[in-house]
Amino acid sequence: QLQASGGGLVQAGGSLRLSCTASTRTFSSYNVGWFRKTPGKEHDFVAAISRTAGTVHYAERVEGRFTISRDNAKNTVYLQMNNLRPEDTAVYSCAVRLGDLYPTIRNSDAWGQGTQVTVSS
Repeated sequence: QLQASGGGLVQAGGSLRLSCTASTRTFSSYNVGWFRKTPGKEHDFVAAISRTAGTVHYAERVEGRFTISRDNAKNTVYLQMNNLRPEDTAVYSCAVRLGDLYPTIRNSDAWGQGTQVTVSS
């Protein structure tokens, strides 16, 4: 089971840190991804991190502003979001996938309930 938290309302230019926490002892076996969704649109990929945090990957629109990290001892992946923009407003969710590949919108082993991020201008 996955749970995303840390969302909220912030002004443009502000920061938030999201957390994705898993209730499994094998969390270190999963690659983890963050996705976001706005009403009427499909989920968009945001960032992903490998099982050991050896590799990370970002969507172009967030690279340089967002940082993904993980603490396997706490079964948690973080998404530090800086210099937020109104277009970052969305429900952010995390997903996990076993094996060598990052989770995608159509290929994942579990999705967590999302957390709302609202950025005001």
